[in-house]
Amino acid sequence: MYNVREGIQQAPHRSLFNALGFTEREMKKPMIGIVCSYNEIVPGHMNLDKVLEAVKLGVAEAGGMPVMVPAIAVCDGIAMGHVGMKYSLVTRDLIADSTEALARAHQFDALVMIPNCDKNVPGLLMAAARVNVPTVFVSGGPMLAGHVNGKKRSLSSIFEAVGSYEAGRLSREELQVYEENVCPTCGSCSGMYTANSMNCLTEAIGMGLRGNGTIPAVYSARIRLAKEAGYAVMEMLEKNICPRDIMTEAAFHNALTVDMALGCSTNTMLHLPAIAHECGIELNMEYANEISAKTPNLCHLAPAGYSFMEDLNEAGGVYAVMRELSKRELLDLTLPTVTGKTVGENIRDAVNRDPEIIRPIENPYSETGGIAVLRGNLAPDTGIVKRSAVAAEMMRHEGPARVFDCEEDAIRAIKGGEIHPGDVVVIRYEGPKGGPGMREMLNPTSAIIGMGLGSTVALITDGRFSGASRGAAIGHVSPEAAVGGPIALVREGDIISVDIPNNALNMKVSEAELAKRRAEWKPRAPRVTDGYLARYQALVTSGNRGAILELPEALRLSK
Repeated sequence: MYNVREGIQQAPHRSLFNALGFTEREMKKPMIGIVCSYNEIVPGHMNLDKVLEAVKLGVAEAGGMPVMVPAIAVCDGIAMGHVGMKYSLVTRDLIADSTEALARAHQFDALVMIPNCDKNVPGLLMAAARVNVPTVFVSGGPMLAGHVNGKKRSLSSIFEAVGSYEAGRLSREELQVYEENVCPTCGSCSGMYTANSMNCLTEAIGMGLRGNGTIPAVYSARIRLAKEAGYAVMEMLEKNICPRDIMTEAAFHNALTVDMALGCSTNTMLHLPAIAHECGIELNMEYANEISAKTPNLCHLAPAGYSFMEDLNEAGGVYAVMRELSKRELLDLTLPTVTGKTVGENIRDAVNRDPEIIRPIENPYSETGGIAVLRGNLAPDTGIVKRSAVAAEMMRHEGPARVFDCEEDAIRAIKGGEIHPGDVVVIRYEGPKGGPGMREMLNPTSAIIGMGLGSTVALITDGRFSGASRGAAIGHVSPEAAVGGPIALVREGDIISVDIPNNALNMKVSEAELAKRRAEWKPRAPRVTDGYLARYQALVTSGNRGAILELPEALRLSK
């Protein structure tokens, strides 16, 4: 504030504010940056202009000067299945970097973040940790579920319907019905996919107000929430409560616990460590299994089940889930939040209004959490699976490897009828470096489900999965193939053993044979040699570290 608006030396700065139309009265108020990713290409962002106006009203009513600045966004659904998906995860760092630059260059006193879809939420949380001025999040909200033949459906339904059509199990006319009805409104896609997972965890970690993750985009309650976010940021500014005061190690443990109870997307296992890293916290994924072992899975939202975000909202939302978890003292209730109250004070009056949507903690879907971290000679660091979305018969599976060095080759084989019951599809060189960009494998998983192979075929990759994926889909295998991880050594026909209850992922190949293959392995030429992806490829770390960007050792300045 003082750097750009007060004092003789700031006369040039004030002249530029005059050019923006700011009045002298406005320049004396706290300047609140409203970071908004409104655009006309992402369905989850097309309504953010309305959210923005409501936030600005709230800030102004509470005595602040709201100023909108932009953030970019990519729609993962539109980017899926082609080169565009290489540009999805990488935007997380672009968003964090550009927001940091905007906020620090213009010396905002506080921030309100208005994200909605997959990478915007973690990217802006990363930026909030870096800038560390009072900050409140308010998302654009989830899409309402669609309806096909009297049943609620979502984006994952159409991807799987394509697989059913390819297998001759669905007509072109039936596919058209799905196409026209599964995405009926604006908002982040209606299941517990990555966007909604991260918006719910923003509540759990304390950076979003009640309902941030669940109030549907088209509800007027979303506009009221946006105004409340404007009020809240001014209160935080007055009390000087900053993101790093809220996003502590204990708060990340709360978020992981809620993650397990909700059955969130596996992408949270990339984003939470990356956000924690910006807070100076190392979030070891080994801890995820410890939390999962004692955290019951209380929700089965799509794609794990047949309920949707609107149902979770009506059942009481994230706070009701947290209230259930508090019955076993699984959360730290003493932590501060953007409401100005503690976690415990926030959830004290929360009520579980639907014990089928949010199972009571005494009657969970399972006694263990929705995500599991696997290890073994195929994944020495990590392999991540959404356990709550795996069929019971696939929790343990052994079968021959069907090996593909890119997503496109795997899809051709699946749709060409070359994959058979019992197989284990291995897709490699799609990790953060190998892709580059760590593409989501929603097309292959949906094809497997749509062709009726979901209960007999597993898929393993050093890439990642959309939150809309379901089945025995194990991603984030680290180290990745591009750096010589064991997944690069798998050969056609090797027997792969998946044991999710025991958190194990192995190939039944002797150590001597693996050593021989390792000696023969050679790095592949990079797929991309220029532009942003080339820079990203040079700096990105493995999936088990959250795919954060880090300078090579030789280039780091000594402290």
